[in-house]
Amino acid sequence: MAKPTLNQLSKKSSRRQFLVGAGAVSTALASSTFANARLLGTDPTAIQGGAPGPQGTRSSFEQLARIPALNIVSLTPLQKLHGTITPSDLHFERHHAGIPEIDPQEHKLMLHGMVERPLVFSLAELKRFPAMTRTCFIECSGNLNLRATEKSTPQMLCGLTSQSEWTGVSLRTLLREAGVKEGASWCLAEGSDAAVMARSIPLDKLLDDAMVAYAQNGEALRPAQGYPMRLLLPGWEGNTNVKWLRRLELSDAPFMTREETSKYTDPLKGGIARQFSVVMDARSVITTPSYPGQLQPGWSEIRGIAWSGRGKIAAVDVSTDAGVTWTRASLQGPVQPKAHTRFGLPWKWDGKPTEIASRAIDETGYVQPTRRQIIDARGPGNQVYHLNPIMHWIIEADGRVLYKAEPWA
Repeated sequence: MAKPTLNQLSKKSSRRQFLVGAGAVSTALASSTFANARLLGTDPTAIQGGAPGPQGTRSSFEQLARIPALNIVSLTPLQKLHGTITPSDLHFERHHAGIPEIDPQEHKLMLHGMVERPLVFSLAELKRFPAMTRTCFIECSGNLNLRATEKSTPQMLCGLTSQSEWTGVSLRTLLREAGVKEGASWCLAEGSDAAVMARSIPLDKLLDDAMVAYAQNGEALRPAQGYPMRLLLPGWEGNTNVKWLRRLELSDAPFMTREETSKYTDPLKGGIARQFSVVMDARSVITTPSYPGQLQPGWSEIRGIAWSGRGKIAAVDVSTDAGVTWTRASLQGPVQPKAHTRFGLPWKWDGKPTEIASRAIDETGYVQPTRRQIIDARGPGNQVYHLNPIMHWIIEADGRVLYKAEPWA
């Protein structure tokens, strides 16, 4: 076979040029860093390293932290993470009355109401049932900072979502043990915090993919995540995933708790409100480049995460011209249902001001809406929950990246 000519080689795809160029830069930087380290006397091969300890720690060069706010939340640093699993100590928090300290030896879960055999389970007894493990996200339904400024990071904008590998026992298994009475259709899930958080959950959801989780990312739940046990409802708003779970009561009607009447309802046009809008709609956010990033002309990769409470992410489109045109990004596998999915698109910035944005499409065909579409559908007002608009990042001529903050009006 004839060798390709120089002219043919020059016509290789821009993606290959991007990858080859990035590799050359990385090699040069690595060589330079190694040489400088030896000159500065910081060659790590010259001294004995530290000894192993009982627990691992991050490098002192890696600064990862949540942002606590209002004494009720802390936000995950989305723009600093890789892959889709959130380290347990960086998983977002949302509390209604602080974090209770619970002795697992004393804690019990009661299953009663419209069941044939009311049951009480200890943590040890739950662990005797067949275990199940799944990866899924949890997201607060209020996961959009309506007061965000142009100097807002993804963490500050929508850091109330995180993803973990959860382990526990299927609710279907526990309900089979108790025996569900005919006519039962709802369940009250109640927590052990000082707010006695309680939500009505349709029985169909419990029989589908719900679990009582007692482990997260390979270890016992952390106190802020519901230790020693919590309800896990994949794809549903975080508030329904009741932490410190102590009671499940079956009934033939919803219980109309505080958190599903005066709170966690969506104002609509005409002075009405939508209740039990618990499924999290498809959403995406670009994490790189984002504030406070500084973009350089040339090739880089636009990266982010997308998710949907209705199933798998089918596609993510990215615009580099303020939404005039859209290009299909690549999804980084595995693409799992009701889970964060990474996406990426190589992009050559020409140094001119522009805007970049992403929109998610899930397997039901739902397309992430614009801010204007949400306002037109619900009407102007005090929207708080289930806001999943396409978010834009402004790229200025000097490479500064700023969030495009717009009013909800």
